[in-house]
This record gives sequence, structure tokens and C-alpha cells, in this order.
Amino acid sequence: MTTGHLTNRSEPGPAPAYARQVSSAPAHPHGSRVAARDHCLSLARAVDRPTGAARYGRMFPGLAPLGTDPQLLMRAGADGGVCDATAALDRLGPGRDDAAEAAGWPFFGQLIAHDITADRSPIMGGVDPEALRNARAPKLNLEMVYSDGPIGSPYLYDLHDAAKFLLGPDGGDVQRNAQGVALIGDPRNDSHLFALTLHIALMRAHNRIVDLLRVADVPEPDLFDKARITLTWHYQWIIVHDFLPRLVGATLVEQVLAEGGRWFAPPAGQAYIPLEFADAAFRYGHGQIRHTYRLVDGGPAVPLFPDLVGFGPLPADRRLDLAQVFDLPGHPPAQRAKRLDGRLAASLIGLPEQVTGAVDTAAYRSLAVRDLLRGDTTALPSGEAVARLLGVDPLTADELEQSWPQGTPLWFYILKEAEHRGDGDRLGPVGGCIVAEVLIGLQRADAASYLSLAPGWRPTLPTAGPDFSLADLLALASDGVASA
Repeated sequence: MTTGHLTNRSEPGPAPAYARQVSSAPAHPHGSRVAARDHCLSLARAVDRPTGAARYGRMFPGLAPLGTDPQLLMRAGADGGVCDATAALDRLGPGRDDAAEAAGWPFFGQLIAHDITADRSPIMGGVDPEALRNARAPKLNLEMVYSDGPIGSPYLYDLHDAAKFLLGPDGGDVQRNAQGVALIGDPRNDSHLFALTLHIALMRAHNRIVDLLRVADVPEPDLFDKARITLTWHYQWIIVHDFLPRLVGATLVEQVLAEGGRWFAPPAGQAYIPLEFADAAFRYGHGQIRHTYRLVDGGPAVPLFPDLVGFGPLPADRRLDLAQVFDLPGHPPAQRAKRLDGRLAASLIGLPEQVTGAVDTAAYRSLAVRDLLRGDTTALPSGEAVARLLGVDPLTADELEQSWPQGTPLWFYILKEAEHRGDGDRLGPVGGCIVAEVLIGLQRADAASYLSLAPGWRPTLPTAGPDFSLADLLALASDGVASA
């Protein structure tokens, strides 16, 4: 990647071309460049306005709830059940269930989930699904990073340079209070090393963008808003053009972009999160978590939990080299994600108490149990019912490998569909439809997103290849370590 040398703002001479490009506002489809800039900034400043809880809804409201015996769900998801990958690992051997994509992608998906959903209702329900409220705005706007901005969340920002995030003393961790609790836009992003490392990378990228905008002489009062728009639009671009094609296939992405969503297309300003997405399809990433990870080249391989659990200071000798989990230019191929096959790694079947809190039933420590019960609590339809509605052939009994008398829980169905209809590397037709339509539909319903405001916009940050990607954003974040 070619970025050039960042000169001090007081030095004579024009700003570098890439800095001028970053600072240029996208052209508004119905007005001048200045109008687009002013409109973007007014929308960005809305981050400091308090918002109420957002709603959940149904993507397929005409389908009846499945309803499954909770004891059957708990047996399937518990230690030794059909969702436990331990036996398969013993049979296949280490590395034999690797997928095609790099190991970091499900963690990027987790950050997306944290950006648009935060449901704090109990695992066993007791709340009417129609009364559930989402503590996040249904927008891909990096609320999990920016929180309420420098005015509403000043503890996240540098007192001496309020346009920038304040990171830990060496830039390798977030700021923490006297008890080690993270000062962070979303505490869930401190739950393990991978989420925290990506969160910090986004903060560093923002700070680096501020540097670039200063080189381009963007006025100080506009720096934070402009940097936030720039990072958010590049993040949205990555979701549409890098993340989704890997997860659901480029053909489906292009179809939804061209034709719109058939099942999810909320009008502008009326977005919601479908329960079929939040409590089934977008929990696919749990099936991509590897059994073990290397943090640095040649380092030991350790499980995600309990070894990499967060919620405390991040020492320098426990940090993650992102090249170990993402394919980055100039580095060997990264570790791969686990294949999607309906089974979860042992570290997820027995989550530590730091993650689950105190539970009165041992089975609740299993993430598979929690996912299965969640879908039952929110009255999701069966996977077969959704497949028939979409006009695709449902999975066979042999493909499901588990007898479900009334139908298959949607979450488990989507994982098995990915195994048999997506070669274990990507979602099948049911899961792919839900995820693609929701992530693109949310952007189109958001008046401040690039797809809504300027669908012809192209990324302006430096890139190593023809198309901007997550690898480019991570490279920018790495460049920003010294200035963080």
C-alpha cells in the first residue's frame, strides 16, 4: 500500500493527493458537492442526540413458530450433543475442518452484530417477543465505537485533541478505569481478544483519518464529524463488497443490490432488526470459531475460552497480530476459520463464567444451547418452513444428522445448510438470503449511509489493490499506531 509521508500541517506545499481525496466530500446525487458535505455533517452530528430503544420484527411474519421441547434443545447443544465438535475433531484431526476464508472474519461479523443489536433479555425468555427492544439503533453506523461522540461520551476521547479517540498508554489497549474495566463504546467488544483487537483497530483508523484530514486542511470544527463519516462509509463499503461476498456469494449480493430485498426492504427511517436474523442467521459465526488460535507467528495454539477471555487489561505479551487471522499483503496466509457444519468448538460448549455470568443449569454454559433456546424463546419458524417459503429444497434428514420431530430450529438448520449447500465455506440459500437482505436493507433505510445518500460513492482511503477491503483498513490502523 502506498500512503506517502504525512507532513506537518504547517509545512508549505499542497496536501498529498490521497489526503485531498480523503477530505473530498462525496457528491450528492441531488445536489452540489457542498450540499452533500453539509448534509453529511448534519447527519453525523446526530450521534450526540439520545435515541430510544429500537424494535425487533419479523422477516417472515406469516410463518408459524416452530416450538421445540426445551429438553431436546438442551441435549442437542450440550456437551456430547449433535452441536459438540469434540468427537468430529478427534475423528478428523487438527486442521481438517478448516474453511476457505481466514479465521478473523467471524469476529468482524461479531462486531457488526454488536453495532446493530443489543438485546439484554434473559436467556429463558419471560418477555413477549413483540415487546423486545434493541438497545442499538438498527444502523451500520459504528455506534459501538463512537457511542455518543465527544460530547455525550467524553471519556472515550482525547481531552487535548477531542477529534481523536484516547487509547491506552502504548496504543495497544483501550483506556481502563482503576479496576481494569474498559472505557469502551460497547463492553461486549472487550469480551475476548479478537473483538477487542478489531475494536482498537477501528479507533486507530479513525485517528489516522483525522491526521489525513488535517494534512488536507479540513477545518478543526469539522474534523470529528468528517472522520466519522469517512470511517463509517468505508466500513459500510467493506460489509457490502468484502464481507458479504465471502459469506453469501457475490451473485446474491449483486442481486440484492440490483433488485432490492424481497423479504426485507424497510422504508427510509423505519428500519428494524428481524428476529430471524438476530437470533438465527447472524449467529452463524459461532460455527466458524476455531478450536485453537495462534496469536503470533510461531506462538502456541490456544482455545478462545478461557485462554483469550477479556474484561481486563491487555498486556503487551498477550496481543494479537492481525496477520495471524486475516490475509494481509506481505504476510503468509492466515489461519483459516472452522468449516460450518453445525458443530461448535469445545471452548464454546463450555463457556467460562466471565462470559455467561452465574447460571443455575450447567447446560447454559453452552453457546449452542443458548442459541437454540433463544430461537425457541423468540418463536422462530423452522428452517424447513423458511426454505419452502423461499422456494428452495429443504435439507434432507440425512443432511441434518439429527431428528427434529416438528422441524429443525432455524439456527441449526442454517449451519447445516451452509455445510451441505455452501461447502462449509458460506451460507446456503436460507441463511444467505436473510443476511444479505438485512445488511443491505439496513443501509438503504438509513438516510446517512452511503448506499442511501450517495450510492455511486467509491472509497477514498489508500488501497493496496483495485478495490478497498478490510485488509486496507487494518493496514491504515497499523500505520496509525504512533499517532494513536
